[in-house]
Amino acid sequence: MHWQTSRFLIDLRTPKVMGIVNVTPDSFSDGGQYASQDAALAHCDRLLKDGADMLDIGGESTRPGALELPVEDELARVLPIIRHAVTLGVPVSVDTYKPAVMQAALDLGADIINDIWALRWRADGDSPTGQQVVSTHPNCGVCLMHMHRNPQTMQIAPMEGDVVPQVLLFLKQLTQELRGLGVDSARICIDPGIGFGKTVQQNFALLAKQSSLLSLGYPVLAGWSRKSSLAAVTQRSLSNVATMDARDRLVPSVTAALLAVQNGARVVRVHDVKETVQALKVFETMQQCG
Repeated sequence: MHWQTSRFLIDLRTPKVMGIVNVTPDSFSDGGQYASQDAALAHCDRLLKDGADMLDIGGESTRPGALELPVEDELARVLPIIRHAVTLGVPVSVDTYKPAVMQAALDLGADIINDIWALRWRADGDSPTGQQVVSTHPNCGVCLMHMHRNPQTMQIAPMEGDVVPQVLLFLKQLTQELRGLGVDSARICIDPGIGFGKTVQQNFALLAKQSSLLSLGYPVLAGWSRKSSLAAVTQRSLSNVATMDARDRLVPSVTAALLAVQNGARVVRVHDVKETVQALKVFETMQQCG
């Protein structure tokens, strides 16, 4: 299995690690420590030294309750980082749902659009949609994620019922829409959207039954890194979940990434690249020797 992107045909026969670069002052997961341009540029370089196969650059927090960022502000945050990242010799993903940011990133040479809205978000007026931006590009990659409601409301009223068939149907419909616009299946990756409008139990159901998503025929990207569901099942009291720092979430995050790969994920999106790469090397060696 391969993932076609703007500049790279990514071989997914071995799982790939996508390193997260949050250029946000209000990031839930890393406290905005890479919000400055210099810090973000240095972080890109560090993630590659730690073994990241690709980078994912985002300029807007999507934590529960996060407010929408103006396009101009998001562009100011991410474009300088993208300009640097595309010179580093690895695929560059841009975490955005705004078509204007998608287009600007692709114009700079970005390889992948990673959209929590699965290209459904609409700007006011007659502006191009995310589907139009992606479908008119000759070969950029795209990751379509399932999200229930939106970042402002997703955890106030999370999903109800059996989550797996609902996510499966959503991703089937959205991938079919994109295919109908002429986007080759080799360009598409899917993400079940861990933590985006789901309960703790639903998130873990998606992990346990992740192989169900493989029936759609697209590679799965799993984003478990530092999610609150990991804190919820590893802390003794709910009062500790929100305050559980990144260091305490490392082992649960790496464990979840490893389990996601074991259950068929071909890309894991992580903050802790070095530790995840080490864990996957152990896993891959075991498989080879078996």
